[in-house]
Amino acid sequence: MTRIAMIGLGNMGAPMARNLLKAGFELSVFDLNADAVAQLTAQGASSAASIAELLHAAPDVVLSMLPAAAHVERVYVGAEGVLAHLTRPTLLIDSSTIDPQTARRVAEQATQQGHAMVDAPVSGGTAGAAAGTLTFMVGAADADTFARVQPMLEAVGKNIVHCGGVGTGQVAKVANNLLLAISMIGLSEAMTLGVALGMDAKVLAQVINMSSGRCWSSEVYHPYPDVMDNVPASRGYQGGFASQLMLKDLGLAHQSAKHVGQPLLLGGLAEQLYQQFVLNGHGQLDFSAIIQAYQASH
Repeated sequence: MTRIAMIGLGNMGAPMARNLLKAGFELSVFDLNADAVAQLTAQGASSAASIAELLHAAPDVVLSMLPAAAHVERVYVGAEGVLAHLTRPTLLIDSSTIDPQTARRVAEQATQQGHAMVDAPVSGGTAGAAAGTLTFMVGAADADTFARVQPMLEAVGKNIVHCGGVGTGQVAKVANNLLLAISMIGLSEAMTLGVALGMDAKVLAQVINMSSGRCWSSEVYHPYPDVMDNVPASRGYQGGFASQLMLKDLGLAHQSAKHVGQPLLLGGLAEQLYQQFVLNGHGQLDFSAIIQAYQASH
């Protein structure tokens, strides 16, 4: 039985861990949140009080889901991090959303110590994590390494895509979320214009979904209140993907674009809009709540 050590039991990590347990993997967990650890141990996981203790049993795989690049670097290459405590070659999977440059830098240090490391950020949100339907964008050095991570990722995801070499998983995630932010803002702008001109929101949404303006946001995750059931817009923009997290991802896109000298014209504007929205105290609202920036002007 594959033994997995998991670090990070937040909104995404915890449901991923539960699905690994359901799939029959032997799971040990570590998180600074004692309550999150307690919930997983109650469901069959073992726990550790530190990274050193977590890795003492020499797991086959280390899987992490962490908030930001600084946390990934600290957890893996810090003085008390993963690389300092592994005693044999281990498969490392980081599913955090970070910049490609950090992902490659950390993976290079892991490789130098004899470990295989992949970046495997996800798309699908907390609902996808709970349902086991996430999309994993995997940056792996070769096909063999990708094949090694597939069994674990298939236990928590529906679509597992080998994007290329190390770091390309993060490239795919950055590009996808950049487009998502822009399309959500565009849909919000179009909807508020149409309603201001006197059209019924539900009818306009229907027309868009039968026309060339159709997109994922219009079909699956509509931002206009009460147009679609079971989306954040119909429950006060609670739950889902927080606006402050979208702002973080747009910052990663900006940082990555600067690294290669690639202009981000619409991306830069999207980042400014979300930055203002978060500064106005709406960071915890779902990112589709950006439509309120248009509605407030009327």
